[in-house]
Amino acid sequence: MSKLIVTAFVTLDGVIQAPGGPGEDVDEGFEHGGWQVPYVDNDFMGLMKDVFEQTADHLLLGRKTYDLFAAYWPRITDENNPIAVKLNAMPKYVASRTRSSLDWHNSHLLKGEAAESVAELKERLDGVIMTQGSSDLIRTLQQHDLVDEYRLLVHPVIIGTGKRLFAEGAAPSAWTLTESRVTSVGVQYCVYERAGEPEYGSFLLDDQE
Repeated sequence: MSKLIVTAFVTLDGVIQAPGGPGEDVDEGFEHGGWQVPYVDNDFMGLMKDVFEQTADHLLLGRKTYDLFAAYWPRITDENNPIAVKLNAMPKYVASRTRSSLDWHNSHLLKGEAAESVAELKERLDGVIMTQGSSDLIRTLQQHDLVDEYRLLVHPVIIGTGKRLFAEGAAPSAWTLTESRVTSVGVQYCVYERAGEPEYGSFLLDDQE
């Protein structure tokens, strides 16, 4: 059985929509595309290199993110770019209701409902399945309690609108912070591993009698 890791670029107020550019995702009139770009430095790229080279065995994508990646990464053929080499070679699994075929090398279409397909994929594969982008798919994974670990790169910026990493309907769960680093421009890299169910208590004296 494999582990499913959600890797996400996120603002201080939890937005994950369109970090890479203005045209990446304009759903609901989103006007802040490209908010991540000023924070990408050598430290950041080193983190991402480590994440892809040392962590991911399989990539899980929603259809929109797949289309963006498939239009860009196959054009990066520099053997000295470790992220491009890894992405272009590794198995990629795509949850889509509209796609009937995939052109990017080593890409596989998941059939049926995404939650059921991903649960079956976790059972069938070994190693680590990692998501990137794919906000709609992440919401489905959260609702069906399929995430084993989060790797979050939290950027020091507040957007105010946009799709959030955690939306209403996510399955309640507890997490343990296992790693934390900060880049030179203040991006916080945090790794959270699943720690079971939430525990509850009370600070109210009446509830303790």
